[in-house]
Amino acid sequence: MTGNKMVMTDLLKPEEIKKALDAFAAETFDPKKFFEMVGMKAMSAENVKKVFQVLDVDGSGFIEEEELKFVLKGFSKDGRDLTDAETKAFLTAADKDGDGKIGIDGKRKVSKCIRFILQKGTKRR
Repeated sequence: MTGNKMVMTDLLKPEEIKKALDAFAAETFDPKKFFEMVGMKAMSAENVKKVFQVLDVDGSGFIEEEELKFVLKGFSKDGRDLTDAETKAFLTAADKDGDGKIGIDGKRKVSKCIRFILQKGTKRR
């Protein structure tokens, strides 16, 4: 932890993060494969929620489209920005209610959003 703020390396192995970041050049980002590569598929729901909290930069309880563009920087300061197309595809895959953000509400846990991505990839049926 850095001060009181959790960082991604508190939750995931740095070498797995680096390997996953290096695997996706611009226009090739696949959230499902990325989350699998960093080890999130095997994480507990509680730790998935902690990952979400690290990625929720403004602490709003949601990851909005603008935050999503910079999601790889949440894993490493050296992470690249997602392209607009990658950002839209990721949001489409994870935004179940169409409100333009990924979040937690009273009934839905963030782990379901992440697990949806892990199971379905970026294609919407």
